[in-house]
Amino acid sequence: MTETLTISRVGGQGDGIAETAAGPVFAPLTLPGETVRGEVRDGRLEAVEIVVASPDRIPPVSPHYGDCGGCSLQHWAAGPYLAWKREQVRLALAREGIDTDIEPTVASPPGTRRRLALHARRGADGRVLLGFKARKSWRLVEVTACPVADPRLVAAFPALARVAEAFLEHPKSAPTLHVTATLTGLDVDVTGVERRSGGLSRDAQMQAIEAAAAAGLARLSLAGETLVMERQPRVAFGPATVPLPPGGFLQAVPEAEAAMVERAVAAVQGAKKIADLFCGAGTFTFPLATVAPVLAADASAAGIAALKAGIGSGSGMKSITAEARDLFRRPLAPYDLRGCDAVVLDPPRAGALEQTKQITQSKAAVVVYVSCNPVTFARDARALIDAGLALERVTPVDQFLWSAHVELVGVFRR
Repeated sequence: MTETLTISRVGGQGDGIAETAAGPVFAPLTLPGETVRGEVRDGRLEAVEIVVASPDRIPPVSPHYGDCGGCSLQHWAAGPYLAWKREQVRLALAREGIDTDIEPTVASPPGTRRRLALHARRGADGRVLLGFKARKSWRLVEVTACPVADPRLVAAFPALARVAEAFLEHPKSAPTLHVTATLTGLDVDVTGVERRSGGLSRDAQMQAIEAAAAAGLARLSLAGETLVMERQPRVAFGPATVPLPPGGFLQAVPEAEAAMVERAVAAVQGAKKIADLFCGAGTFTFPLATVAPVLAADASAAGIAALKAGIGSGSGMKSITAEARDLFRRPLAPYDLRGCDAVVLDPPRAGALEQTKQITQSKAAVVVYVSCNPVTFARDARALIDAGLALERVTPVDQFLWSAHVELVGVFRR
């Protein structure tokens, strides 16, 4: 049955929401105030038709908009879109009873994302398709253009499809190419290759290596194991240059990274020693070391090895001590944090409640919490506030343009 509904708001996942007598109905790719029509099935509006458009609706810039599962908010004007992201942070904090200064959302420009996860499949005609998943589906949408991505990545799509072909050797393989633009060229780590049948054959490996050479890749790896490296992929963190480990974590957008680093460094000015927890390969470590000596810790041994390799690459930094340590199983205790009067942490989406509890018992006067999940940030912030730290301000960061994802930097002081 076709229904006509009015969208009242955009929910946390980016879908428009219409309130009805039967409960909320979620309508993808819609905006507040719009009148829409479609079939309601299981609380979702399908085959959505815009009857009356919002004045905030703008033309999408991607040729794959609406089919590709990314960029679910590309139709929203920048002002209200960024304000909505700020509101998501406010709502998450409010659920924990937290009220603080929330700065305007820091925007990321198009064409700046240096990391993409490209899925590869073989089409009905035998051709290799490279792209992203369709919305709410496992179906692959072949992508030929991507307005959020660094142009270097987009230009490499045809060559990357040829690299992907070698990894489709087994019918059960569903390879994903994790592509990163580095200072020395493209770094590609492939996951999703069938291993139970023996993994990639020697012939397929040679095919992949030849395709990587033809594509001019800096490195090609399979689930973190290097197949071929023409040049060491390197990235810059503050004054240092670091060798990126295969499959290693890196912030997706340099401009977003710079905004977060700038706020962290500003907050710890005057510190005598800084702890950088969940440090990865040193995104924050090296900029922080221009202020004071740094104690860095992360569960990734490869990340810590890369960080250590970068220590001698720049000047103007204080001493850095780095340790590979699972901060979920063995969080740094107050004893481990002795002498640290500032702590910076950047945990994964699950947050870091146990580590946060240990920080509250330390002598740290400043805590900078970088988060990719406002909900777990608010939970951990509650623990810090209850222990006597004040949440001074929060800055939302729009690292993943036109998505519902929002990151933030929170600054706490005793």
